[in-house]
Amino acid sequence: MTEGITTPGAGWRRAGGSDVAGDGVRAHGTGRRRKGRRGGRRGRGGEVPMVEEADFTSYYGRPIIKPPVWKSPDVPLYLFLGGAAGSSAILGAIADLTGRPALTRVSRLTAGGGSILSVVFLIHDLGRPERFLHMLRVIKPTSPLSIGSYILAPFSAAAGATAAVELLGWFPRLKRFGGVVAGLFGGPLATYTGVLLANTAVPSWHAPHRELPFVFGGSAMAAGGGVTMVFTPVAEAGPSRKMAVTGAAIELAVVHRVENGFGIVSEPFHTGRAGTLLRAAKACTAAGAGLTLLTGRSRAGAVVSGVLLAAGSLLTRFGVFEAGMASAKDPKYTVVPQRERMAARAAQNGHASTVSR
Repeated sequence: MTEGITTPGAGWRRAGGSDVAGDGVRAHGTGRRRKGRRGGRRGRGGEVPMVEEADFTSYYGRPIIKPPVWKSPDVPLYLFLGGAAGSSAILGAIADLTGRPALTRVSRLTAGGGSILSVVFLIHDLGRPERFLHMLRVIKPTSPLSIGSYILAPFSAAAGATAAVELLGWFPRLKRFGGVVAGLFGGPLATYTGVLLANTAVPSWHAPHRELPFVFGGSAMAAGGGVTMVFTPVAEAGPSRKMAVTGAAIELAVVHRVENGFGIVSEPFHTGRAGTLLRAAKACTAAGAGLTLLTGRSRAGAVVSGVLLAAGSLLTRFGVFEAGMASAKDPKYTVVPQRERMAARAAQNGHASTVSR
């Protein structure tokens, strides 16, 4: 069903691009036909093909679905900072309970600063601050955006307040309470953005809807562990190293699945700007994890590996964002999977009717 659809020059026009069909082809609405020549070569059984199979193209080369209006770099930075803040809050709660004051302080400041900056970038993308407040007027359990707003708001309040009293040195019991609250919301904050992207109609985000939360969760662990490793004495940074290496392993494994397990909609993760960003992300993440295992107990090794892990996480967010936007703009990533599903259902129904006879 997909033969002749995904190949270059087969009647496709990219959104906003030029017609790539050969000469003698005219577009009519949403279809295109090539007229065969009379007296052409005969097929089997002496049949002469008069009209070749119609090749699909979108109406005037426009996208079939409306691409998200989210802006770059606002949204990728929001995704990165929120993930790093969430995992850092978890580290802060663990460090506080296990008697690591330096790691506790660094983790709380990272969580508070990351949460505030993530909200700043989110509001900048929304355009007006009151739009964020409007998102909190109604809670809708079936909407990842609505639930995410009710994760981000309490997390930011708890993490920001904890970071403030940590800097001022006030209310030690309040610091612990705020740190625990932020740690409880840290995990959902690190992963809900993957659910948010997967819940859209964007082909390269929707197809790996089970994998994206794990990609973002692993990436958040690598970022939070990496950032806290940079600023924490190596004697107390054991939990950071473990979290960073575990997160990097999860991220690399699940990203490989996303890039190779979903047919044509995995293609944007390999090509163009997204492909370049994700190749750089994997290189940074793998190098950072390896250096953490080999040299993470030295000060210089901790700094270098932490920076690489944070950079890999940041590049992953940008790469996933760009891949989704590319798939939304090109009609083939919407239509080819639809035709494949239709063909599979038709084959299944045909097999079922044959068996019932």
